Amino acid sequence: MYHSVKKLGIPDSQIIMMLADDMPCNPRNPKPGALYNSAFHPINLYGEDVEVDYRGYEVTVENFIRILIGRVPTATSRSKRLLSDYQSNVLIYMTGHGGDGFLKFQDAEEVTNIDLADAIEQIYHELMLIVDTCQAASMYQKIYSPNVIALGSSMIGEDSLSHHLDSTLGVYMIDRYTYYALGFLQSVWPNSNRTLAEFLACCPKSKCLSTVGVRTDLFNKDPSKVLITDFFGSVRNIAYLQEKLEPDIA
Repeated sequence: MYHSVKKLGIPDSQIIMMLADDMPCNPRNPKPGALYNSAFHPINLYGEDVEVDYRGYEVTVENFIRILIGRVPTATSRSKRLLSDYQSNVLIYMTGHGGDGFLKFQDAEEVTNIDLADAIEQIYHELMLIVDTCQAASMYQKIYSPNVIALGSSMIGEDSLSHHLDSTLGVYMIDRYTYYALGFLQSVWPNSNRTLAEFLACCPKSKCLSTVGVRTDLFNKDPSKVLITDFFGSVRNIAYLQEKLEPDIA
């Protein structure tokens, strides 16, 4: 997801990435310094241009909530702050192990759907939440703030399944929902007219093997009329003026 939004023009200064495990440097990684999400098209996701803001012991529920509500320690650098306001469109993507109403952090603590609902009741223009975990739809049940659209890779009582196995590594490479979501985003460019509704339908049950849940009752727009780049890209509209502007110098 990180590479997809960067391709669409969002700079690292507007991305906060939290990685719990330093897998590229894990001694069990047979390809040190590299990380892949596909056994078929090996692209190193952990290249020199990747900027991780929170890693390892820094990835905690407390830090996650503090980022969302903007109450971080005063010494925290700008790159580790959300810095959103009433004009900001915010995208939150969460993946990992979860269950009915919670998502695990480091296998040591959990963020609940109530924690999440209360944390996003802050300043933003529109917010999109994507959760890829087992019983993911439970994570958006408690949200009550306006202008929020939410998506979960599985309904309550369903598992979110993996896509394919790398026989060399002996591990599954990526979850099914994320695999197809990234496939969709690869076809999107900054000037694309593809819509949010198309993205919401990118992984039907025949592909995901779980039921993707979507919540739109808090969102005041028709997803079919919202460009996918409103959340996943940075598109600047420039108006050209014919007349000459005179500077106003006091």
